[in-house]
Amino acid sequence: MTQFDLTGRKALVTGAARGIGAAIAEALAKAGASVMVADVLADEGRATVARLTALGATAGFVQLDVTQDDGWAKASEATVRELGGFDILVNNAGIEITSLMVDVQAADLRRMCDVNVVGTALGIKHAFRAMRPGGGAGKGGVVVNIASVAATIAFPAIAGYSATKSAVDRITRVAAMESGKLGYGVRVNCIYPGLVPTTMGMQLANDIVSAGLAPSVEAAVGDVIAQTPLGRLGEVGDMADAVVFMCSDASRFITGAGLPVDGGMGM
Repeated sequence: MTQFDLTGRKALVTGAARGIGAAIAEALAKAGASVMVADVLADEGRATVARLTALGATAGFVQLDVTQDDGWAKASEATVRELGGFDILVNNAGIEITSLMVDVQAADLRRMCDVNVVGTALGIKHAFRAMRPGGGAGKGGVVVNIASVAATIAFPAIAGYSATKSAVDRITRVAAMESGKLGYGVRVNCIYPGLVPTTMGMQLANDIVSAGLAPSVEAAVGDVIAQTPLGRLGEVGDMADAVVFMCSDASRFITGAGLPVDGGMGM
């Protein structure tokens, strides 16, 4: 179990105010890491920090719009300054806008690309700059990007989201190769979560009903469960535990990989 001990590690988690991001922040803290909670939601983000500090963890909050380069620079600097280092980045922030192909809106596609793709790429950029030799932290580290089972299956009404999460997968692999070739000492991996009944997950279920693809939310959820060999939806803890594994020494020889955490849905 000592391989999963993250004592002394310094983590920045985006979209960590609630849902999967908050669960990831808590799991990292319980494993011993200090955690910087980054989100556009200031009140909820600070509430997450309060929960982490109540557990005895060292934690801080930085307001971050992941689409903004200068915001990333400030968040990275704040992590190094307040936590004393920076060697874990979890690119969790993301949005999903449901639409059938016949109704897709250019503005929605651009917004998802901006948050899911640009936000992830900028996060890797600033993590590399901080973690590589000569950087503000300079001790190497780990980047874990949150992709989606949507990157591996054809699910109706989420073409734009699926495309952006497929891009996250590709960015992950290119970044891992660059880090290795350039001697940065940073491993880069991603996970593919299945459907989790967070606010965003349940909004998707409601949107599926509105699109005429299911008669009710219960039916929409039931369809997902029917496609999942393990026979249930994912839980935030399932995703958080997978991230802890990817950040730990138990995965020390894994980079450029995508880990399905989807109950078998994407097999």
